Amino acid sequence: MTSLSMKTIETPIPVDQPMPHRKVIREWLVPLSERTTFSAIFLLILDLSVWALFLAGTVVFQAWWAKLICAIGAGFTIGRLFIIGHDACHQSLTPHRNLNKWIGRIAFLPSLTPYSLWDIGHNVVHHGYTNLKGFDFVWAPLTKDEFQALSPIQKMLDRAYRSGWAPGLYYMIEIWWNKMFFPNKKNMPTRRPIFIKDNLLVSAFGLLWLATLYGAAQATEQSFWILGLFFVVIPFLFWCAMIGFVVYVHHTHVKVSWHDERAAWSKAQPFVSTTVHLTFPFNIGALMHHIMEHTAHHVDMSIPLYKLKAAQSKLETMLPERIIVQPFSWSWYFDTAKNCKLYDFSQRCWTDYQGQATSIPAPLPI
Repeated sequence: MTSLSMKTIETPIPVDQPMPHRKVIREWLVPLSERTTFSAIFLLILDLSVWALFLAGTVVFQAWWAKLICAIGAGFTIGRLFIIGHDACHQSLTPHRNLNKWIGRIAFLPSLTPYSLWDIGHNVVHHGYTNLKGFDFVWAPLTKDEFQALSPIQKMLDRAYRSGWAPGLYYMIEIWWNKMFFPNKKNMPTRRPIFIKDNLLVSAFGLLWLATLYGAAQATEQSFWILGLFFVVIPFLFWCAMIGFVVYVHHTHVKVSWHDERAAWSKAQPFVSTTVHLTFPFNIGALMHHIMEHTAHHVDMSIPLYKLKAAQSKLETMLPERIIVQPFSWSWYFDTAKNCKLYDFSQRCWTDYQGQATSIPAPLPI
């Protein structure tokens, strides 16, 4: 590489200059895309062990509050395991393709996620067409006319989903139940044998989880139903709330645009402009395997989770004022939920349920 090209790569791109091509931006991150098998196996074993210990705590401890703490810990650890599986599904966890597939399937089991269906919905659809209406279905906003055409129950659900209080309900119904757990032809027109096999795998794991619950309840003379609340129900519901929240804040922001026209979407550099880097105090992001360093992940899905922090820092250095960096606070979160109800694609802005603009219209892509 010539000294001139190296200088170009290492020089930040001013905000008044055209956005570099995605291939150029990915070149900046090449040194951070190296994967190691040891790190992947270590993280998988660590999180599986922690998850098992939290579940054991829900059985061993007698106080309800101790059981609750362990149940929430188990749910959070399901989220950590899912992030490991997410990276494996992207083939970014280890250098070995088949190993990634099996690590992904194992890591997805506690969240009851069928690997192949997540692969289609997330890798192909979401990453291929992020924030393009009609393609990307994850938290895709309705227009005012679309909302008015809903049934009363559908309107009630949409209001609940976007209230800020029920991201887990959205994920559990709209993503997990409709799109992944034995989906019908309407929700998943493509039919592949591997989809059934992966659903049977997670179903068998779910039955094993329930059988373990039954055995633990019998051995400790506890109520099957009360223990089940802490051993299964709360961990799974917490996990749904966690993933629903994470995906929502990754791509919902008053500065994030949605598109309904493919050419304009492509010009808008969606791999950068449709993602949010949400920051937390006390290094909380590290507890979530750096999944919140989300711009770097969308720019280059081959970067493993254990190098995302460095990759995100590199991007924010090289592309000043281009990346949405949002410090987290509950006031910001609920303001976002208040302002981001529907989307006006003609005005390129978010609106409330009455169709009144709640964000500044996005500039036309050049």
